[in-house]
Amino acid sequence: MASQETNTANPSAGEQAVEMVTTNMDLLRFATAGSVDDGKSTLIGRLLLDSKSIFEDQLEAVEATSQSRGYDYTDLALLTDGLRSEREQGITIDVAYRYFATPNRKFIIADTPGHVQYTRNMVTGASTADLGLVLVDARQGLTEQSRRHAVILSLLRVPHLVLAVNKMDLVDYSQEVYEKIHAEFTQFATKLAIPDLEVIPISALKGDNVVTRSESMPWYSGPTLMHHLEHVHVASDRDLVDVRFPVQYVVRPKSDEHHDYRGYGGQVAGGVLKPGDEVVVLPSGMTSKIQAIDLFDTDLDEAYPPMSVTVRLEDDVDVSRGDMIARVKNAPKPSQDIDAMVCWMTNEPLRPRQKLAIKHTTRSARALVKDIQYRLDVNTLHRDQETKELGLNEIGRVQLRTTVPLLCDAYSKNRTTGSFILIDEATGVTVGAGMINSGN
Repeated sequence: MASQETNTANPSAGEQAVEMVTTNMDLLRFATAGSVDDGKSTLIGRLLLDSKSIFEDQLEAVEATSQSRGYDYTDLALLTDGLRSEREQGITIDVAYRYFATPNRKFIIADTPGHVQYTRNMVTGASTADLGLVLVDARQGLTEQSRRHAVILSLLRVPHLVLAVNKMDLVDYSQEVYEKIHAEFTQFATKLAIPDLEVIPISALKGDNVVTRSESMPWYSGPTLMHHLEHVHVASDRDLVDVRFPVQYVVRPKSDEHHDYRGYGGQVAGGVLKPGDEVVVLPSGMTSKIQAIDLFDTDLDEAYPPMSVTVRLEDDVDVSRGDMIARVKNAPKPSQDIDAMVCWMTNEPLRPRQKLAIKHTTRSARALVKDIQYRLDVNTLHRDQETKELGLNEIGRVQLRTTVPLLCDAYSKNRTTGSFILIDEATGVTVGAGMINSGN
């Protein structure tokens, strides 16, 4: 009996993992973007501080550094600007990930740089985000960088956008300033694919409307930033209709206990998988039914994005890494001709006839650049159709031809099966990220 009580009090690693995956406490990934000195790092520091996500020794170290620099306030930006070069220049260069939680939700912050020369870093950080947080300085209003950040978030199909009008304390918490920026950005957003927009006036330094409601802005009746982050609905943003399960690994333990076990491990990219569902394995076209869905030593009744599970099939069909399991009557159409928006991430330009490796979900192939249709000016949305190449940090529409068919969807339909990366075969370096315009 004593051992049973101990096991109940201390669940196994497998049981803990199942609880984490199936818990009702959901996760929000959000990316921050802003121009230099908009207060982005300070805002993240404020969120971490006010949500009690900072250890006392961390805060003491930041306070001591702030005092040694002669500041009459605690520089919360020091909590997030991790690289030495960032601290020296007072800017964010690399994508930094921060984690914190409240009783209502867990969060992953992708703190992305604002400079135009770090567009590739912002694309990387925002590509998996559920929400984009764009900061503007209330004194400066909308800038070219603010518009560019919104355009990039729109291209990446980030479904929720928050415009945080920061440093309201420096404009005497003026409602007129806020209303002007609100109207200007709302008008600009009509040109973009932004389904959900919230504009919140804040002061990251003072804490106004970040976690607690500001007494200095009684004219604002909307949510605080933290309240919005905790309650924005993201579950319906994922594709729960079209079943997509890219196979990452064939699980064959070959042990006495699991002598005949054969499962297919991977992360659910779309739809809901259930035992008994009839499925097709692509590209072979072989059909079978799902026998069971495993998570460690537990059988699941269903699996949905973004769960990582092992699927077992009733029939012994040939399945390997790079294949995809989908519904029989709702499967992606294999295609070798890919039309995509590509963000180029290296100094050597992308040119027609160039050959690259391509990685799409778990499938790898080689690709030939057939044509560059236009380069998109992310500041003005102008399409330069005269361009013959894409330079570092530039985004354009590109036609590719792959050596093997890719099992893809449009990026607007599924951000996992609609995206890919391009790799330099000689160096193994990722040189481009693509968002597919037309899948089926």
